Amino acid sequence: MSEMTEAPRVAAAPRLPGWAKPLAFALLPVLAALLAGALVLWALGSDPLNYYTYVVERGLLRTRGLQASIVHMIPLLILGTALIVSFRAGLWNLGIDGQYILGTLTAGVVAPKLVAVMPVVPALFLAMLAGAAVGALWALPPALLRAKHGINEVISGLMMSFMATSLAAAIIKLWAKDPASLEPQTSTIPVEQRLPLLPGTDINLGIVIALVVTIAAHLAISRTSAGLKLRILGLNPAAATHAGLPAPRMIVLVLCLSGAIGGFAGAVELTGVLGKMQASWNPAYGFAVVPLVFLARMNGWAMIAFVFAFSVLSIGGASAAVRLGVPQSFTMVLVGFLLLFLALAEWIDQTRREQA
Repeated sequence: MSEMTEAPRVAAAPRLPGWAKPLAFALLPVLAALLAGALVLWALGSDPLNYYTYVVERGLLRTRGLQASIVHMIPLLILGTALIVSFRAGLWNLGIDGQYILGTLTAGVVAPKLVAVMPVVPALFLAMLAGAAVGALWALPPALLRAKHGINEVISGLMMSFMATSLAAAIIKLWAKDPASLEPQTSTIPVEQRLPLLPGTDINLGIVIALVVTIAAHLAISRTSAGLKLRILGLNPAAATHAGLPAPRMIVLVLCLSGAIGGFAGAVELTGVLGKMQASWNPAYGFAVVPLVFLARMNGWAMIAFVFAFSVLSIGGASAAVRLGVPQSFTMVLVGFLLLFLALAEWIDQTRREQA
């Protein structure tokens, strides 16, 4: 009887956890951007290692720098949440900066009047609601144009954002200017009447508000029926309509909700940190947050981590600009590299999926 030989067994390749691939595609663009930034620093005659070490030390390891980083992340986190809400529905609310500016202006006009006639807590809460309402109204025209006429919300949103910046400056100079100030700005909320600080820190209550908004939005999108409908709209609008979902009405609701969160972010920033709004103020946070949203894969928990890292970079970079002579705008150079390598990573991922 002949002896049968058994075919050699090939060991199966170990399967990676489900979170490994998204984590890799989030971290690799960050590492590539830091490396490209290091090359730019080296070409400019600066020591990259010294710069990055200084940024981490001043923005993270020192108590005052860490607190400043946490305060800096408050508006960014809320704005990131606003973008996640619209992006998950397949809608590009790139007018978020305009909604943020007008939300800030609204709170700057309303809050000083309210705190003068009522207790601080309800006054600030009403000012935040007013900022959110104005942000929603400013998002309404692009929403209606997209829902009723199919006009791309990117173009109309950007135009509305441009208009908002000029409109806010005009309102402050012509109507809402503080008569007691030589600079064109709204009346100032006294420090003691702003959002309270967390005990023993310089961090205001806005960070708690930002975390609650982000986590609540993440849970609503991922675990509720309304969130499921929103995701279906983002994956396939035609399928959403075929399934009986009111796509035009959902488009209006989602973009206005995103705008409301954007306006709310501005109101929280004003009532917690700024205290007043100047006519020339425009931090352009919206475009800085976009790459962070995509790095986080539109996940609220990951968004918190990436916004914190960006805030550390911003605060540490501002300090490095003074001490090391590196331009403060270098932070935005890193953001540009981040966008570039993020797009490259997405292209590689898409190509692999098509070839599989």
